[in-house]
Amino acid sequence: MVIGVVIGEFVPGVQAAFDVVRFHSVSVPIAIGLLVMMWPILTKVEYEALPKLFQSRQLYIHIIISLFLNWIVGPFIMLGLAWATLPDLPTYRTGVIMVGLARCIAMVMIWNQLAGGDANYCAILVVINSVLQIILYSPFSLLFVNIIGGEGPGSDIHLAYGDVAISVLIYLGIPLLLGLLTRAILLTLTSRQFFHTRFLPFFSPIALLGLLYTILVMFAYQGHHIVHNLGPVFRVFVPMILYFCIMWSTAFFLIWRLSRREGKKTLWRYEMAVVQSFTAGSNNFELAIAVCISVYGVGSDQALAATIGPLVEVPVLLALTWVALYLRKRLSWPADEVEGFNDVEKRQDGILFEERQ
Repeated sequence: MVIGVVIGEFVPGVQAAFDVVRFHSVSVPIAIGLLVMMWPILTKVEYEALPKLFQSRQLYIHIIISLFLNWIVGPFIMLGLAWATLPDLPTYRTGVIMVGLARCIAMVMIWNQLAGGDANYCAILVVINSVLQIILYSPFSLLFVNIIGGEGPGSDIHLAYGDVAISVLIYLGIPLLLGLLTRAILLTLTSRQFFHTRFLPFFSPIALLGLLYTILVMFAYQGHHIVHNLGPVFRVFVPMILYFCIMWSTAFFLIWRLSRREGKKTLWRYEMAVVQSFTAGSNNFELAIAVCISVYGVGSDQALAATIGPLVEVPVLLALTWVALYLRKRLSWPADEVEGFNDVEKRQDGILFEERQ
């Protein structure tokens, strides 16, 4: 992050260089980093087990919880925090609200993996929220910015469904297809043992390299704007940090309380607390940035505020992965999930594999 800001401030023409190749307001260098980050994670999803998961009642309960947290609780919390902390900065407030409306897609998969969440359930919730994003982001933007937000003349937003659909397709559709094809081809040409014990340990770290590259590019892209707008930038930090912490804590402790109430039911195990908390606490900042740039312009306060979203989200949610791992040991969870804290066991076709964290 520091290196990126330094590059953005002292290397001339960095932002212009990133903007040379764009696709529908999406910076290709940033898109490449996000695709590299998502590909290995979506390769680990057990697509062959998804039909069985959809026959489970607990999946639909978690879908309902996720939809409530993401599309009812989240947007209104961000709206309230934006108005409470930025009453005199309407343009920055609009950018913050736009981030709150853009639900999780990319980095939630990284946080879920680092904290030991259930990859299959996470993938399902991300896909469902992404599809809803295509449908709801435009009307929600009109509702929260033009009507409820009451930003005043000149701040009205006009957004087409196609812009949202293209962003979701780029950041989720492409890596999802790559992950599905990679898994299907390798499992067909090799064995499950080779795939889990040889290929995934080699391929998985690429996701973290993609994360580091994406962070570097994003900070370099907005480094100059950040340095020369430190006052508003630090003001925008406040609602963002509060939002991520409130949403994450609400979802995590909701599942934990339900696990205490329902006893040993695997419906409320630790892995699902991680899935729900990071799904609720993450945002599709790529979409928010792309929309703000296309509507208000690349140098606008709204675009800068939206860009600050991932700059805050990355360190805050990375810290919360450590909090989750700490709470896994400190809090009481269903007994069958406590054992083997460092070993995630998977049984497939009679073969037991261990992925050691």
